[in-house]
Amino acid sequence: RRRHTRCAIKSRGLGDVYKRQESGFFMGGSVGTAAVEANVNDGIVLPDPAPVFDEDDFGWKFLAGYDFALSDAFSLGVEGGYVDLGSPSADVATIPVSLDPTGLTLYGTAGVDIGPVGLFAKYGFVDWEVEGSIAGIDFDDDGNDPAYGVGVRFNLGSVEIRGEYEIFDISDVEDVTMLSAGIVLRF
Repeated sequence: RRRHTRCAIKSRGLGDVYKRQESGFFMGGSVGTAAVEANVNDGIVLPDPAPVFDEDDFGWKFLAGYDFALSDAFSLGVEGGYVDLGSPSADVATIPVSLDPTGLTLYGTAGVDIGPVGLFAKYGFVDWEVEGSIAGIDFDDDGNDPAYGVGVRFNLGSVEIRGEYEIFDISDVEDVTMLSAGIVLRF
């Protein structure tokens, strides 16, 4: 009998800390590690296997959106943001390469909450731009490509702590990813 009373008290206390899923606006930011992997043999005759640019750097993003709560546990939403994937640089086959990739994102999201913990997935597009230089020659490129990700969140009232992994499926590049942690405020 005592054990059941303790569990009920703990459950009730946890319910006061987190807020059930509700429709509304949110905004926040995240920081983490951005990775870019690209084959530098694109249009250049280099030995096989071609050298690969594979570097990580500090990345950050700002996001905002709206969630539509379909129940206490399930939501659909829309999320947009700005992402800065750092400024990775390296010497590839003794050629200095530096990149400065950024992008605007727009996602459709789906989330499931189990108590204060939730899982979410998102799919959408990134409108990206990269400025950089290869062997001292500057270049600028841009485009639109698919983007998607998954994450976990922990709700504490109107504050949400989240961790997520995003993939930016940019054509002609092997991998562009970001692993981040951040805080979101819900209104």
